[in-house]
Amino acid sequence: MYELMIESRFAAAHQLRGYKGRCENLHGHNWKVQVAVTADRLNDIGLAMDFGDLKMITNEVVSTLDHGMLNDIFPFTEINPSSENIAKWIYESLKKRIDTEDIEVSSVTVWESETASATYYE
Repeated sequence: MYELMIESRFAAAHQLRGYKGRCENLHGHNWKVQVAVTADRLNDIGLAMDFGDLKMITNEVVSTLDHGMLNDIFPFTEINPSSENIAKWIYESLKKRIDTEDIEVSSVTVWESETASATYYE
């Protein structure tokens, strides 16, 4: 089994509805996103997946959040834009674009600071 990982970044604001504390107020983060994919085998040139392709697909997904107010972007208009929910949304968005017979998204980790992250995997 092979695992590949890339990182991407975006900046966005959010506020947590129903949260009693500082995060209830509007604030922003410079988010880091780590995406891991797995493959059982390599292609004929010895790659599981081109890193450039993985980065491009991830950046397309993440760009919909970049410099936005997450609470105004679906599905975060209906669910809290927590790190946990953001990780799951990115995971599900990537799974629709990447998963094949040979490769699948294994996890997405979203860092809202250097010391706090949430990971989603199935």
